[in-house]
Order: sequence, then structure tokens, then C-alpha cells
Amino acid sequence: GKLLVHIAENGHSFEIECDEYTLVESIQQYLESLSGIRLSDQLLLYLDLKLEPQNPLSAYKLPSDDREIFVFNKSRMRSNAVPPGPEEVELFGNDYPDPQRPSSSSHDPHPLDEAPDPALKALPSYERMFRYHYQLGDAIYRRTVIKYETCERFAREQRVQEKALEIARGNLDHFYKMIFQNYTDFVKCYSQQQRTHSNLLVNFGRDLERLRSIKLIPVLQTPDRKCLLDFVKEDNMQKMVDDCSNSHRQFESKVGDFKQEFGELKQRTEHLFSSKASILSRDLERTVKEHEHHINEQKSIMQALSKDVGLVKKLVDDCLTSQLSNSLRPHDAVSALGPMYEGHDKSYLPKMQDLVRGIGPAYRACLAEIVRRKASMKLYMGMAGQLAERLATKRESEIRRREDFLKVNSLYIPRDILASMGLYDTPSTCDVNVAPFDTNLLDIDISDLDRFAPEHLVGFSFKKGPSSMSQDGEEGSESGTENYNDFVEASELVEIAGTSKLEVENAKLKAELASTIAILCSFSPETEFEDSEIGNVLKNSAEKTAEALRLKDEHEKHLVNMLKVKQMQCESYEKRIKELENRLSDQYSLENKLNKDASSEPMDEASYASSSLLLKSGGNDSSGTMNPNLDSSMVEPTRDEKDEKETMVADVGMVLATSSTAEYMPPPLKSLTSDEQVKASDDLVELQNLLTEKSNQLNETETKLQAAMEEVTRLVSELEISQNLLDESQMNCAHLENCLHEAREEAQTHLCTADRRAAEYTSLRASAVKIRSLFERLKVCVSSGGVASFAESLRALAQSLTNSANENGDDGINEFRECVRMLAEKVGMLTRQRAELIDRYTKTETSHEQLAKELEEKKEVVNTLYTKLQSEKQVNKEKISFGRLELHEIGAFVLNEAGHYEAINRNCTHYYLSSESVALFTDHLPHRPSHIVGQIVHIERQTVKSSPAQTPTASPMGSSQLNPYGLSVGCEYFVVTVAMLPDTTIHSPTAAAS
Repeated sequence: GKLLVHIAENGHSFEIECDEYTLVESIQQYLESLSGIRLSDQLLLYLDLKLEPQNPLSAYKLPSDDREIFVFNKSRMRSNAVPPGPEEVELFGNDYPDPQRPSSSSHDPHPLDEAPDPALKALPSYERMFRYHYQLGDAIYRRTVIKYETCERFAREQRVQEKALEIARGNLDHFYKMIFQNYTDFVKCYSQQQRTHSNLLVNFGRDLERLRSIKLIPVLQTPDRKCLLDFVKEDNMQKMVDDCSNSHRQFESKVGDFKQEFGELKQRTEHLFSSKASILSRDLERTVKEHEHHINEQKSIMQALSKDVGLVKKLVDDCLTSQLSNSLRPHDAVSALGPMYEGHDKSYLPKMQDLVRGIGPAYRACLAEIVRRKASMKLYMGMAGQLAERLATKRESEIRRREDFLKVNSLYIPRDILASMGLYDTPSTCDVNVAPFDTNLLDIDISDLDRFAPEHLVGFSFKKGPSSMSQDGEEGSESGTENYNDFVEASELVEIAGTSKLEVENAKLKAELASTIAILCSFSPETEFEDSEIGNVLKNSAEKTAEALRLKDEHEKHLVNMLKVKQMQCESYEKRIKELENRLSDQYSLENKLNKDASSEPMDEASYASSSLLLKSGGNDSSGTMNPNLDSSMVEPTRDEKDEKETMVADVGMVLATSSTAEYMPPPLKSLTSDEQVKASDDLVELQNLLTEKSNQLNETETKLQAAMEEVTRLVSELEISQNLLDESQMNCAHLENCLHEAREEAQTHLCTADRRAAEYTSLRASAVKIRSLFERLKVCVSSGGVASFAESLRALAQSLTNSANENGDDGINEFRECVRMLAEKVGMLTRQRAELIDRYTKTETSHEQLAKELEEKKEVVNTLYTKLQSEKQVNKEKISFGRLELHEIGAFVLNEAGHYEAINRNCTHYYLSSESVALFTDHLPHRPSHIVGQIVHIERQTVKSSPAQTPTASPMGSSQLNPYGLSVGCEYFVVTVAMLPDTTIHSPTAAAS
């Protein structure tokens, strides 16, 4: 037979000639040569069954026409396996190339080319072009049919993969249930054991104390063994408990990790079971069916082209043979062929070409649009996040301003008054929420575009002139990207939390590239371009991309270096702040020791003065040396201040000199001599040069002054931060002093409590010694032999304790004495009850023996009745049925005149004994018995049918087989199969007669 085998990873199907004795291993070896899957990586599944290599196909009831086998590749089923590469599709388009366009009539002469009539000369051209149109349409049609058949094959393969996925999902469900059951059993067993072990570890100390509290009897006591705990080594036991506790914790952590991993496995499995295929095979098949009308449309176009070719050929032949009719002249024929040619050139052929060539560019444009929309969504989200951050910054500045206002004015106006004025309100937060959109886009990137939709799908031909190319490209780019570029420029250098500038630039470049690709795909497939211009465009794009990537890398390195520098600066600031805090705390403690009474100056002013002094000294400590841990950025302001002062003094001098020079008016040149005039002109030139130089210096000084002012502003802000840190440090010191005072008071309270508890412990110890002596006396009473003596000793002990009640007034001893008295009374009462119970037990035992004898008699009566009931049931079972025969009943059959055994029945007739039952009863007898009795095991209902050909030549053997019992046509009869009854003796007629 034929065995249908499907490959799960690519949907390919194979039919293998084999029989039921073929081994599964032979099938696998043959599949290895067909599919390339190694024998060790093949997993063959039929429904939920795994095909073992050593078994034949008959073990799985194969081969069969309606049964399929799916082959899975184990190497592809691992979690880290590489997915299979894209399949190379051969469309065989080169087998049907476009025909060559017909050339002029000189290359292909025709008899009508030399005709005197111009209309007759045009007929050969029409014939050539019509034939060319037909050949071109035929090539397009054949390529379309090949592509359509390829689509159908892909649909079939995807349907096979869906079936394979369902089988794999069912197999996975089976194994997951087994794993889940094992996991449940393990967790249940682990929970029980963990509870037991934890209980043992927790109660270990209490168990040791119990063993330590139980003393050995004096006979068993030795210097090394005085209690039950001495039987074991306590140190070894404690070490074992510690080891068990560590192992228990380690195993518990591993079990926790295992539970977490299983939870992830369960979540992934449930997600796998709940997920559906993104593209179902039935949707794909419906889409393929919907495109079938394009094939039909091309068929109709081919029929029209064939008809037109036949028409023009007939006209040419008629002209050659001079058989044109009188009504149809050559001019009329040519005028009729003109619209037909125009229909070919502008309707039929473009429609067939658009159906084929328009799919590729549209598909690539759709994928490029997906990439563009994803990049635009990221930019849109970035702009929204930037807006949210700007609003949050505005809110923080407003909150700080309000806090500063309240900090200043709350010193003079009570807080409740400010609250009643509504000045404690804060601006609410502004949440910028963007509803999710474009959630159904495919998960593809710009790198996947050429893999899923290569450039050759667009089908451009590079022949068009440069002017038209540039003009069309400019128009297309301007119309397609005008609005989009506005959006991209608006998102320039967007940087939000979680999105760096590099990512934003990357998204921008992706969006621009995808937009350009979509615009290129929007051109008509017939548009032709020059190779040089396309090369220039691609070269410019490549250069821009490389430059953008280089700039991105440089910017990334720059950001990393800046981050390292800022981190080092922050660490130096932290060290300096810690040093200042330590010095301030030391100074504060020293001032408190020396000036306890003199506290007129506030701490804030002192700390501020000390901090100002430290800052002015440039970080010098008391010894006059520079602290090496001080950051250079914190030392520079002192130098800048000196330079600033010197620069300001110099600037003032330069300004005065410049002003005096500007106000100086030289005397008239007419009163001076020529030498003096020359000298004065030289002096004037020199002064002008000096003035220009001073002006340049003044500009440089202004620039330095502006930089110095910015540095001063920065230092002021840092000083404010340091001042705030000092304030916090002072508050922390005061808080520590309060905590120390509270700790001292709490320690004094604890000391008083400890003294009180020591006194209570002393009194309790004395009471415990007395109680222990009483317990020893009670122990002696308990150890006395016999119940009666125990009761007497308890009574004597209670009496003695009562007599000594006036000696001691301790409440604990009185309670113990009362308990002993009540115990003595209850023990006496229990002794009396014990005697009564012994008497009752004796009487009850006597009555029990009597009831046992009666029970034995009743059992004998019940056994007799049961035996009788069983015999009656057996008699009822062996009754012969003379009504309608049913299964498991006993039937009697007698031998009739025709030699058949017929059932004895009152109402229903035509019950005959089967030939198998007759052979069972008569094989071991010399003659056939007159009757047969047996238990019915099967009843077959049949109807007498007419013979297929009622002809006199029909054989008697055939009629006897159709009607063995000689009944009329259409009559119903029953063939009964019986079994022998146990202990049945069959008598033949001869044996009965003798």
C-alpha cells in the first residue's frame, strides 16, 4: 500500500510504497534521503502514538489510506535551536520570457509590403503586432499560472503544518499532564516531610529539656549519667541539628527555585495552549480562491487576443488571394483594426501586467509602511514623554517656590492661618496618557524588509533620462514626505526616561528610510531609470547612514566618559561632605564642653561661619595644609575670585585710560610745524592702534567676567546645598542627643525593673524549694505498692499537711495542700468505683458467654436457610422457557420431519438450532438425538430471500442455501446457538429404545 508522510517543519508530503511488514526504521532511512533529516533526529507520530524504529508498520495498523504520519525534527524542537532558513522558491519564470518586440518590415518582409495601397501595407504590421500581443499575453498567463500553483502548494503545506502543530500540541498536553501529576505528588510529599522535619528541628530544644528534666533512678545513676540526656552526646546532636537545618534551608531554596521554574513552565504552556496561529490555513485558502478570478480574467483576455490574431490573419490571407468581399474594403478593415490594436496596447496587456507586476511593489510598500509606522509611534511616544517631563519639571519648581515661601513666612504667621488661607495646597500632577495604537502591526524591522520583500519585486528598469528621473523623484519625495518631515523635525533630539538620543535618531532614520522605500514602490512598474542616478542615490544613502552610525558611536563614547567624570566628582563631593560633617560634629562637641553656660550665639550662625571660613580658605584644615581628598572643582573658585578681582582692577584702569584718551582733543594742525604734524599724526596712529588693542582686551575681559559670574552663580548654588547639608547635620546631632537622653532614662527604668525581678526571683526560689520537698513526699506516696496503700498514703499526707497549715502561710503551699487533699478524695472515690467496675465486669462476662452460645445457634439456622434459598434459585434457573426465547435462557429443541431441530415454543415459531450447536451435541454420538436442551448464547434473525434468477436451470444446492428450512419467501426465522448445560447427559434414540 501507500503510506502518506508529512514533514512538520516545511509541510512537504511524500507517498511511500510499502507493506505492513516494513519496519519503521526502513521508512526513516528513506525519509533521511528525501528530507535531509538525520535518522537520530526523526520523531514519527501517528495521532498520539510514537512509532518505534524496531516495530513493523502492522503494529500501528499501517499502511492505510486514511491515516497520515508526521515527521518532526528533534534538533528544531529544542529551546535554543536555530529556526530553519527561508525556503528557496523556484517560480520557473525564465522558462516563459517576454517575446521580442517585432522589428521593421525590412527584417521580416511580407508580400503586402510592396502593395500600392497604403491600407494594404498596414495589414502586415497589424498582423505582426497582434501576434506579438498574443505571445506576450501567453507568457504572462503561464507565469501567473505557475505562481498561482505555487501559492496553492504553500497553502497545502501550511495546512499540513497546522495539523502537525495540533498533533504536537496534543502530545505536549499528554506529557504536560504527566509532569504536572508528578509535580503535584512531589509537592504534596515534600510539604508533609517539610512540616515533619521543621517540627522536629523547632522542638529539638524542648525535647532536650525534657530529657534533661527526667532523672534516672538512683540505682542507674553514675557520675556521667544522671538524666536521660546523658545517654546521648549533646554536642554531636547539636552539630547534627545545625547541619540538618542548613541542609533543610538549602533544599528549601532549591525547591523554591524549582517551583518558580515550574510556574514559568506552566505559564508558558498555558500561553501556548491558549494562543492561536496568526494566519490560519482556511484564511489563506480563501484568499487564494479569491484570486482565482484573475486567472479566469487572463483566460478571457487570451481568448480575445487569439480571436483578433485569427481575424487579422484571415484579412491578410484574403487580401493575398484577392477574395475580399465587395462590402469590405481594405480601408474599412484597417480602420476596424485600429481600435482593436489600441485595446490591446492600453487595456488587455497593461491589465495582465498590473495583475502580476503590481503585487510585488505593493507588498514591499506595505512592509515599509509597517516599519515607518512603528518608528513614528516611537517618536510620538517620545514627544508625549518629553511633554510629561517638562510639565513635571514645572510642577517641581512651583512646589519648591511654594515651600520656600512657607518656610519664610511660617516664622511669623501660624500654620493654621496659612492653611485656612489655602497656602498649603500643591499643584496636581499631570499624567500624559497615550492610548495604545497600531497594536496589530507585524513584528518586523528595517533589516527584515529585504529578507521578506527583496528589491527585485519592484521591477524597475533603468533607462529613463536624468531630467525626468530627478523631476519625478523630487515631486514624489516632496508630496510623500512633506507632512512626515514636519513630524520628524518636531521630534528632533527627543530624550526621555528609557529612551536615549541615539534611539531617537535611530527611529528617525528608520522612519525616513521606510518612507523613501514606500515612495519608490509607489512608482509604476513600467517607470524606467538610469543606472547612474540610482547608483548615486544608493551611494548617498549609504554614506549618510555610515556617517550617522559613526556620529552615534562617537556620541555614545562621549556620554560614557562624561558619566564617568560626573561619577568621580560625585564621589569626591560625598567624601568632602562626610569630612565636613565629622569636623562640625567634633567642633560642636568641643564647644559644648567648653561653653556650657555661654550659649548666646545660635548654632546655625556658628556653623555657617565655620563653613564660610572653610570655603574661603580653599579647604585648608587647622594645620594649614591642603586636604588631598578635596576635589579640584571645589578649590578653583578661590583662584577665580582672585583673578576676578585683579581683572576688575585692571579693567577699571583700562577704562579710565581709554576715557582720558577719548576726551583728549589735539590742538589744530595749522599752528604746528610739519615735523610736529608728522609726529602728531604718528602719535595719533599709535593711539588709535592702542585704542583698538584696548577695545579687544575689553571684549575679552567682558567674556571672562561673564564666565566668572556664571562660576560664582554655580558656587552660590553649591554653597546653598552645603548650607542645607550643615543644617541637616545639626538637626541630626540634636536628634542624637535626644535619643541618648531617652536611652539613659530607659536604662534607668530597666535597672529598677531588674532589681524588682531579682527580689521576685528570690522569693520564687524559696517557694520552689518548699514545693520540691512536698513533691518528694508525694513521690514517696506514689511509689508505695498497691492501690489501697496508695489511697491510704495520700490520705495520711493530706492529714499531715492540714495539721501543719498553721505553721506556714504561703499561698503556693496552701494551694498544693488543697490539691493533695482533693487528690486523696478523688483517689478514694476511684478505688471504690474500681471495685464496683470489677463486679460489673464479672457479671458482664457471664452474660457475654451466654449471648455467644445463642449467636452460634442463630448462625446455624441462617446457614440452613441460605442453603435452602440457593437450591431454590438453582431450580428456578434450570426451568425451560416455552415462550419468546431470550439470551441466557434454557431452550428445548426437537427433531422435525425435515431433519432440523426446531424449538418447542407456544407463541413464536421458526426458531431453529444452528449447525454449530447440532455438531456440538451430535459429534460424539452414533445417532442424532430426538431432542436437545441447552442454554441460549446467540440468536440471529434472518429473512427468506428469493433466488437471484428464478430459472428452471437453477441448481438445488443454491436454493437450499438461500432457504435451508423450506419456508416461504419473506418469512422471518431465527437461528439459535446454544451451549451445553453442566452435568448434561445426551441420549440417542437407540439408547433410549434399549
